[in-house]
Amino acid sequence: MIAAQFMIAVASQVWPASPSLRSMHIEHVAVIVDDYDSAIEFFVEVLGFELVDDMPSLTNDGRPKRWVVVRPPGAQTGVLLARADGEDQRVAVGDQFAGRVGLFLRVDDFETAYTRMVDRGVVFVRAPRDESYGRVAVFVDMSGNKWDLLGPS
Repeated sequence: MIAAQFMIAVASQVWPASPSLRSMHIEHVAVIVDDYDSAIEFFVEVLGFELVDDMPSLTNDGRPKRWVVVRPPGAQTGVLLARADGEDQRVAVGDQFAGRVGLFLRVDDFETAYTRMVDRGVVFVRAPRDESYGRVAVFVDMSGNKWDLLGPS
């Protein structure tokens, strides 16, 4: 108990609650892809995400690349589609989470979203089931990364 109180006291001194720190969110999560255009097609045409950004950019060492961000409608956090650059990144395409589900797409109407995705060719590797947190099914993206589709029971 004393240790917990000490940690809270230290944390409040190191990370004081200031107006500038009361609002935080994750801006983007990166998904490494083989090809920008096929990834855009999957996220926008198949999943129904919005294309937020698609503009020329440069790597840290000055080579051309694209800054591509997609986002589910109404969401704040975007998915940065990052083309693999180098062998280490190429081997991570489709296995960014070492075979685990690493991304979670929540929808308001599970059955409609699930049916739409199946009709558009999305591969589900685990059938829908009910859990304490809602309805869930596991699908893979165009590269093979596993996602949970989540919705109300």
